Amino acid sequence: MNYTFLHPQYFLLLLLLIPMIAWYIWKQNTAHATLQISSTRFFSLVKKSRKTYLRHLPFVFRVLSIIFLITALARPQSSNQLRNVTSEGIDIIVSLDISGSMQAMDFKPNRLEAAKEVAIEFIKGRPSDRMGLVIFAAESFTQCPLTLDHNVLINLFRDVRIGMLEDGTAIGMGLATAVNRIKDSDAKSKVIILLSDGENNRGQIAPLTAAEIARTFGVRVYTIGVGTIGMAPFPINTVFGQQVQEMEVKIDEPMLTEIAELTGGQYFRATDRQALEGIYREIDAMEKNKIEIQEYTRHAEEFVLFALLALLFLLLEIILRNTVLRTLP
Repeated sequence: MNYTFLHPQYFLLLLLLIPMIAWYIWKQNTAHATLQISSTRFFSLVKKSRKTYLRHLPFVFRVLSIIFLITALARPQSSNQLRNVTSEGIDIIVSLDISGSMQAMDFKPNRLEAAKEVAIEFIKGRPSDRMGLVIFAAESFTQCPLTLDHNVLINLFRDVRIGMLEDGTAIGMGLATAVNRIKDSDAKSKVIILLSDGENNRGQIAPLTAAEIARTFGVRVYTIGVGTIGMAPFPINTVFGQQVQEMEVKIDEPMLTEIAELTGGQYFRATDRQALEGIYREIDAMEKNKIEIQEYTRHAEEFVLFALLALLFLLLEIILRNTVLRTLP
């Protein structure tokens, strides 16, 4: 609840209190008569009356009465703002390659961990969209169906690791599973972000067949090829322990490009983490959801309370001046 004043200019009247207080102080210092006596020792033995401490109360009440009266004149109002948010959300599924080659260390700490961290930041930036996660290697699996509970989705993203599925790269299966999860959505826009670092070598469904299915259901696919150009460091388990060897990076870019073009999406190549972050920002900009916000403001008058307080302090002043603090002429 917010408080505003309809006529705030009335607060300028508070400046009148300055000469009023100054005049009161001057009057208190000059209003006492003088009396010559030989000694004040006798008066020091006399206890001060309560009236001595209370004599300024009427003036204090008058000042408070004026302050509350001016506040009432300024017309204080409370306001409640109601927001009606209408969102035309976008459903997005990330289809993530978790094959063994995602252990390559051309991304820090490796391709899979970098892909997970960047995707999580992307999820956090789209709170009004339903999102899900499909993982694939030699087969595919729905790690998280479409959901608005992004905390659950992020936790499931963090649980993804290499070895959860049999090794291999079934791009067609990864795309087909994602299409199956999103095809019945009634969202304005249905999007799949498919990320892979290799060539299709497993699965019963060809990647371009899965792309045709995606196009049939109006699903747009953005494909991302992950890996440096040329060679990349890769951890290898040997009898002497884990060693790092340079291995050739093989990404079927023509196939990933054709999938994207067939479905109205776009292909991107990420050679490092910064490039991957830029790709997600670009996809985020292209897939903006429509949010309509209508605000309603309701005002309520609050001057009555201040007017009653002003009246209360005025009555207290009058009562004190005519009873306890009454002065005789």
